[in-house]
Amino acid sequence: MKKEGLLFLAGLIGISSAAFSQAQNPECMTNLSVFGEHAKVKNYEAAYEPWKMVFDNCPDLHPATYVYGERILKDRIEKSEGTEQQELINTLMSVYDKELEYFPTRYSKADVLAKKALLMYDQKTATPSEIFAVLDDAFQNDRANFSSPKALYLYFSLMVDEYNAGNKDLQQVFDTYDGVNERIDEELASLSKVLDQYVAKEEAGEALDTKSKQLFNNAKINTASYGTISNSIDSKLGDLADCENLIPLLEKNFEAKKGDAQWLRRSAARMDGKECSDDPMFIKLVEALHQVEPSSRSAYYLGVLNDKKGNTAEAMKYYNESVSLETDSYAKANTLFKIGVKYKNSGKKTTAYKYFKQVLDVQPSNGKAYLQIASLYAGSANECGATPFEKRAVYWKAAEMARKAGQVDPSVKAHAAQTAASYEGRAPSKQDIFSSGRAGETIQFNCWIGGSVKVPNI
Repeated sequence: MKKEGLLFLAGLIGISSAAFSQAQNPECMTNLSVFGEHAKVKNYEAAYEPWKMVFDNCPDLHPATYVYGERILKDRIEKSEGTEQQELINTLMSVYDKELEYFPTRYSKADVLAKKALLMYDQKTATPSEIFAVLDDAFQNDRANFSSPKALYLYFSLMVDEYNAGNKDLQQVFDTYDGVNERIDEELASLSKVLDQYVAKEEAGEALDTKSKQLFNNAKINTASYGTISNSIDSKLGDLADCENLIPLLEKNFEAKKGDAQWLRRSAARMDGKECSDDPMFIKLVEALHQVEPSSRSAYYLGVLNDKKGNTAEAMKYYNESVSLETDSYAKANTLFKIGVKYKNSGKKTTAYKYFKQVLDVQPSNGKAYLQIASLYAGSANECGATPFEKRAVYWKAAEMARKAGQVDPSVKAHAAQTAASYEGRAPSKQDIFSSGRAGETIQFNCWIGGSVKVPNI
């Protein structure tokens, strides 16, 4: 449902006189108020009859009929069975259809179809192929409004199931994977702007008003949801996208698709993401992409190619060109992050660190960058400090970065907490601190990490 569609829920008592004046049946006005009062306190049993009267007789009276109607019916469905349950499911399906019919500015086709598909899936009232067809209709014909995390995952999951059943080919699986991930990235890009805004305010010590806190909290919840389904989608894809499956398919389609910029972008991204970039096919894709659509992305891939050849200076030139060509902050942060990971994997810690710091300059809510910095710190423990105690103290600094990741980015919160606990477990214990006599002391790091850490008091 569109976000603005929830604004009226501030209170049904305050329903405008304009809404009431639209009512054909004066009883509808009374019943609207009655079911609203009951539904607000989750007394769905008492809300049902007055709600049903309004829905049957005045379906265009107020959007509350649909918001509360969904909750009322879901509650009754959960508590019923057999024929009664099926009738309630049918009524809820009708609610979804009519909310789009009567309030098209509040609801979208994709939103309605996604809810219908999820209901069919949860209640097992349709075959997987039938549910997939509904979601495919939503995604293909109203992609911009297809934003339900659960529905996005179900759509891709059913596509893989259709492939396993012999109903779809592997290219269709990859196309759906790319499309769904692009849609998730679009939502995350929008959410990251909200997170960045409020993270900056918090760090500046600004107090957030009630509305800002709600927006901030909603952005955190939605970011966490998209992070979860993104990982689930990758798990569902599994071995289907391994190099041995991916490369022959790309070779087969290259001649027909070498002028298709979208196909080239997606194919190069898959090869790079699956560490298939050593194969000659990656070179063909990148060269074709840079010819068809010179861009930040194609410059990045040329940097990857030169990295593989050991041409460090040339790789840096293309990487920096890639960053400078990118105008979107979310995409720029992603590019900087990928470059940082490549340098980290090649053992160039200080260079990797510089790129991860740039990620945070562009996108302060990028928890993955904080986790990478934490990993770089932890991996440098033996390089820092004059004594074993000081070397292990580096893990406190690593844990600090890991905790920061979870604070700014809900999508990595659980992993960040586990990582911080792991680093703290490697840091000096309470017994070590007692024996050293250094409780409360500040330890300076004279290695590449720089900065300091305070030994905990015991």
